[in-house]
Amino acid sequence: MKSTKILIGRIFLYGALIIAAISFLYPFVWMIGASFAPTHEVGKMTLWPMHPGWQNFVSLVNKIPIGRSLVNSLAIAIVTTSLVLVTGSTTGYALAKMRFKGRQIIFYVIVFTMSLPFQITLIPNYITMVNLRLVDSFFALVIPFAVSAFAILMFRQAFQGLPQALIDAARMDGCNEWTIIFRILWPNIKPTLVTVAILTFIGSWNEVLWPLIVIRNEKLMTMPQLVTLFAVGGRADSQLGVKIAAAVLLALPVMIAFLFFQRHFIQSMASTGLKD
Repeated sequence: MKSTKILIGRIFLYGALIIAAISFLYPFVWMIGASFAPTHEVGKMTLWPMHPGWQNFVSLVNKIPIGRSLVNSLAIAIVTTSLVLVTGSTTGYALAKMRFKGRQIIFYVIVFTMSLPFQITLIPNYITMVNLRLVDSFFALVIPFAVSAFAILMFRQAFQGLPQALIDAARMDGCNEWTIIFRILWPNIKPTLVTVAILTFIGSWNEVLWPLIVIRNEKLMTMPQLVTLFAVGGRADSQLGVKIAAAVLLALPVMIAFLFFQRHFIQSMASTGLKD
């Protein structure tokens, strides 16, 4: 009797999970199918069109410089992610393993800034970029995001979980702090590195508001910015299939990155906790 109840409970549980997975995946699968569909088939809710083709992507490439914007977005996302990994790990190491006055206060201030939306600092950041004459440059897209409070928090928690003896042994071998961070500690926190890298890459890749403010030269525009202007600016000519094709190209790099690194990402998110 007990085993029957357990079996019924599992059936309901797995059934609910399957329904949830289908409801979550269906829009993405439909979006991919609709990107290959002719205009008259886009409105149909079929998973795959009857007459698939590349016409939406060809039309997209002919209307906007999507290739150049793709390179711009990749370069900016990679540079931003690299800077966040360096600044986050060095700051997190100092807050986790070094003892100095005001360390806890600095940490709490950093955590507090995570509750502030980026829109609050939008005008000060823009004024700073104008005064530094960095508007309409890639620096304006990288500098405001080079330091991440979330990354500092993640690295601090990861470093606190490592034994102090590992650091002491490295110092006895003559390693400086930079060597300890990048050559001793980094290999021991790969899940955290992957998690921070993925989330930073996604955040940088998907950023639209800030590029719309600081970039006006089409040659410097990021892919999300150009796709947004393309969708709402009239170039799409009310062609829903072309807009969906642009959305698929926009989501593709993030989906590929997550598929490759999902194991490390889930492991880090499941094991990270706050420690005093």
